[in-house]
Amino acid sequence: MIDGLIPATDALQIILRDAAPQTSEFIKLRQANGRVLKSDLNALRTQPPFDASAMDGYAVRQQDIANIPARLKVIGQSAAGHPYRGSIGNNEAIRIFTGAPVPDQTDTIIIQEHTRADGGHVNILKGNNPGKFIRQAGLDFREGECLLQSGRVIDPQSISLAASMNHPQLEVWKKPVAAVLATGDELVMPGNSLAQGEIIASNSFALASIVEDAGGEALDMGIAKDKVESLIEHVQSAINQGADMIITIGGASVGDHDLVLPAMQKIGFEFEFSKIAMRPGKPFLFAKNQSTGKTIRMLGLAGNPVSSIIAGQIFVRPLVNAMAGLPEAYSKPQQAILGCDLKANDERQEYMRVLIKVDDNGTLIATPFETQDSSMLANLNRADALLIRAVNAPAASSGEACEIVLLK
Repeated sequence: MIDGLIPATDALQIILRDAAPQTSEFIKLRQANGRVLKSDLNALRTQPPFDASAMDGYAVRQQDIANIPARLKVIGQSAAGHPYRGSIGNNEAIRIFTGAPVPDQTDTIIIQEHTRADGGHVNILKGNNPGKFIRQAGLDFREGECLLQSGRVIDPQSISLAASMNHPQLEVWKKPVAAVLATGDELVMPGNSLAQGEIIASNSFALASIVEDAGGEALDMGIAKDKVESLIEHVQSAINQGADMIITIGGASVGDHDLVLPAMQKIGFEFEFSKIAMRPGKPFLFAKNQSTGKTIRMLGLAGNPVSSIIAGQIFVRPLVNAMAGLPEAYSKPQQAILGCDLKANDERQEYMRVLIKVDDNGTLIATPFETQDSSMLANLNRADALLIRAVNAPAASSGEACEIVLLK
């Protein structure tokens, strides 16, 4: 295990090392939105499968409308799902509707607006070139054509395309299962009365939501007591339920009641680091367990609400994205300007909660809250972004460039 503080960027590289989807599954189209396609998808049919009319009108032969106006006998009709199956002779026409198959021997569609019905005949008032208003077979795609590539994030458009390709189900990467475990004797679930010294467990709800937003499946493991035996019992239960990663909240530091590290070591987790040079969220455990035949990752987050949520956004979200086969969904840093002066930073990269305003030129102006305490959830909720201050960043003045990560 790495001793001492490691940079946040190094920590993320270690966490994401070898992180990739593990197994796939077949799911129905209706369930596929937002999932990631495992393999290339080829069309099982040609679309359209026949020459089809793009307009309502009449299907005719070009030779019969050489002289305009022309008067043709209407001998049948072709509608979607009900094609005309007969033949066509001299000076004859077929009534046709949008999407209907173009009858054999006809080569031209005369739109309805350029005709006048006359009993069992139609008067052609204006001609068209052959092929106009006819969608040729295979105009959209042809059987065997690869239309959706592996790694594609399925959206409504691609679901419709897959259906049109005649695929009733898709093979997608399975969602990684992330077990979320709160720890601490002081924690009780929302809705309960609080005894002296107790607090509401809130962090696990946020972390579960981050997991699900990132493309994973959250497994709620409840609250473990500050006892090694309780921690082991909860973690072992998560492993037995197929968890791909364990996210613990609290107990990640080095106090007498911080028991996550020794408990996880007893189960066979090997730790890679235990502290990150960041504020908030310095206590951070990362370990792996390969004794079950697959790699189970463990992320131990600090118990302070803001610390755990920011760590979830910066580290948990990209890991879940990678294991779900998704591109990293969390916003990359972008440029803004400071709305106030800032003191020099110390040896830890800081993620300051800020409000964002947009000036008349469209520039983002980031102004940090005066108080940045890691217990203040209300401030985090009001924040529009995180302002990233690098390790040992010098003092900065209002109007200088800065980097932010948007939260909303």
